[in-house]
Amino acid sequence: MSRANLVLLALLAIALPLSLLAGRVWIDPATTPNAAVILMELRLPRGLLAIVVGAGLGAAGAAMQGYLRNPLADPGLFGIAPGAALGAVASFWFGYAASGWLLPLFALAGAGGAMALLALIAGRTGGIALFTLAGLMIASLAGALTSLAISLAPNAFAMSEIVTWLMGALTDRGWGDVWLSAPLVALGIAFLALTGRSLDALTLGDAAARSLGTQPGRLLALLVLGVGLTVGAGVAVAGIIGFVGLIVPHLVRPLTDRRPSQLILPSALAGALLVLVADSICRVLPLVTELRLGIALSLIGAPFFLGLLLRMRRGLA
Repeated sequence: MSRANLVLLALLAIALPLSLLAGRVWIDPATTPNAAVILMELRLPRGLLAIVVGAGLGAAGAAMQGYLRNPLADPGLFGIAPGAALGAVASFWFGYAASGWLLPLFALAGAGGAMALLALIAGRTGGIALFTLAGLMIASLAGALTSLAISLAPNAFAMSEIVTWLMGALTDRGWGDVWLSAPLVALGIAFLALTGRSLDALTLGDAAARSLGTQPGRLLALLVLGVGLTVGAGVAVAGIIGFVGLIVPHLVRPLTDRRPSQLILPSALAGALLVLVADSICRVLPLVTELRLGIALSLIGAPFFLGLLLRMRRGLA
């Protein structure tokens, strides 16, 4: 295992126990009443869910940037996250969100629908341009349908629930969300890891990659499955959490040899660490209501994205 992965694992091992103690009420296991119950039933599943969601988003971002050969690529470009959000919004709209399982299942169905549509449009050619445009079209369509569902919400309570959920958070999540998302995210990361050699070959160009044995159709299928499972499962349990897939590969790239295959695992670990720390900070901020995780990461990600654009502009000057 590389030094970067070991360092990130060590940081995660330090951050997770601290995150269990952090919150509006800091827990002292020796003196806090019912500390074991709070830790096991509330704090631990939330911390593990942050790790699962962040790992999926980080790995998906690294694979996308490698496939598109664009450092500004983000999993949202695939349209899978908006598709999952549309599925979740539908569960609110029809009143199924009260069930603990139907909301994530609707979100996973939305992600699966977006994956199927993406594969149907771009799967035969495997062309990057067609793939990107298809993803943008699906994202726009899902966004428009989500806005339509919000505007036609059956009542104000449903509208409020939809808008709040779309902001992204890990509040009140439990073990059921962990058991639902963890296997799917792990399977998605495994699919993304299988793309490593092909992504390395793509850095030499399409023709060279084909001469080295890369099969565009297989690569595209693995990417759609990998990103669909990691991002779809994350959205299903936590709502929209953006910018993780964009930020993390840039942070860990200097710690690797910059090959796409060497970036996926450390990006998963760094994504897990980023979401875990961000969620812990959201819990301890002295605000009237807890800051939503999606908003917090957007406040970090937007300036980071602007910095990337300015650095690219200086590079082109």
